[in-house]
Formats: sequence, C-alpha cells, structure tokens
Amino acid sequence: MKIIVGSRGSSLALTQTNWVIERLKEKHPEVEFKVKVIQTKGDKIKDVALDKIGGKGIFVQEIEEQLENGEIDMAIHSMKDMSTSIPDNLKFSYVPQREDYRDILILCREYKTIDELPKGAKIGTGSKRRKYQLLNYREDLDIVPIRGNVDTRIRKIESENLHGVVLAAAGVKRLGLENSINYNIFYLEDDLVLPAPAQGILALEIKRGREDLESMLKCIEDKEAKIQAEAERAFLKGVNGGCHLPIGALCTINGDRVKVDGLLGKEDGSKLIRKVLEGNINEAEDIGFQLAEMVLKEID
Repeated sequence: MKIIVGSRGSSLALTQTNWVIERLKEKHPEVEFKVKVIQTKGDKIKDVALDKIGGKGIFVQEIEEQLENGEIDMAIHSMKDMSTSIPDNLKFSYVPQREDYRDILILCREYKTIDELPKGAKIGTGSKRRKYQLLNYREDLDIVPIRGNVDTRIRKIESENLHGVVLAAAGVKRLGLENSINYNIFYLEDDLVLPAPAQGILALEIKRGREDLESMLKCIEDKEAKIQAEAERAFLKGVNGGCHLPIGALCTINGDRVKVDGLLGKEDGSKLIRKVLEGNINEAEDIGFQLAEMVLKEID
C-alpha cells in the first residue's frame, strides 16, 4: 500500500507531516508513504497581510484541489489554517495529540518578560488576535506587521530592529527550537493572550469513502484533541470568523466537563469581548456555538 501525503513546503509543515508519518509507520510498517510538496497561494504571496489576500484557506486550497482530484491520498495541515467549511467530498479524519496551544513572545536578549519591555517596544506579529490582546495588556507597545516562516520571523528581531516577535509555541517546539533559539522565550498564558482556535492541532484531511485510510489513521487518534478542535472550531464558525477579525478560543477538559473560552474583537481592535461557557463534555461543540452567540450579542 502506497500513500501520497500532501503538504506545504515550509520546514514546519514538513516536520509536522513527517511526525504524523512516523507515528503511522510504527503501527503500519508495511505502508509506504511519499510526501508531495504543494505550493499554496499563501506561500507564493509573502509580502501582503493575510487578511488582504483571502484570510483563512490561503494555505489550503491548492492542497485540497489535489486531494479532490486524487493526486494525493491525504493532506496534513495546521488545523488553525483551515476554513470553517471544507469541500463536501472531503473530511477530517482522526485528530492526533495536540501540541502546546500557547503563543510565545521571543524577546531580544536584554528582556525576559513582557513586563520588562521598555515603553513603546516594537513587537512583530501579523495577527490581529495577537496584536489587540497584547495592546489590551500593554497599550504602549508598538505592534508592527510581519509575515514569514518561523525562522524568517525570528531573524526579523535583528533585521528590523524589533524587541520581539510573537509565534505559536507549537511550531517552535515541533521544530525543536525551544532550547536552541539564542533569544529569551516568554510564554503568553491564555489569561493574557487567548490562542487561535485549534492552535497546536493537526488536521488530517482525506476524501470521503476512504475507509482504508480511516482504519489506518485510527491508531493516531487523541479523543481529547478531537473534542477541543470541535468546540473551538464551532466557536470560530459561530462568529463567522476569518483573518479579518481578532478571534481566539480555547477548550479545556476536566473529567466529563469542558470549559470553552472565546474572544471576538472589532476589526480595528476598538472592542474585545471575551466570555467563558462550561458544560458537559458530550456537548462541547454546542457549547462552542452557544458561546459564539453570547459574544456576538455584546460585540454589536
């Protein structure tokens, strides 16, 4: 059996894809996997803000097209890059274990925490969600737009004379950079910056009807990550979210209870609404949708 796996070509995308393949090989050594690198619109246009070139889905569309056409058997994405709706003939298969959901602030060597930064410190991020939550905590910060892969953004601390940049902890950890970056890492806990919905979760996308793949992918399933993805993406869908608005969500599980924390802001950051809703674990997705209704009522 040979499986062709579609992936973006960035070092992080390929690291994530190979991580999944290694987990699958442990249980299915008889299967041959081949990675096919596919360039997406988001990879080609690197100097324009995401919300100006289409928002969510710009790292996905070309890969999904090849999945629909049968040129690849499976696609591996960062779940946070996925639109709230995917083509009808495609589906998400089992969800693997979640990596760290937090954001991190990578700071130049003089500073160790966000509170140590001088007034007017320049912080790089292309995310409105990160920008306006940071400004909500410290309104004096100078948030400047940056894009690029993990390495590129870290290099911009020097090349653009920044005090720091914001990245997803998941990417830094998956690339094994946590202990090798020659800068200080400050974790932005969720009380300060709520992560993007499904941040740190991988999406394994396949064509509907591929029971052969489904049975093979079952071995990688993490039930907790699946519930978190469903609840957080329900919130995202409920607020009709994309890259144009600051949106954050986090589902935490404690026994048979879940807590969903959701954030929605105006496009210019003039208003941020953050609410929490708790309930039974079996209703996690519904709780995400209910929470979306709550914040939408207050944002208008």
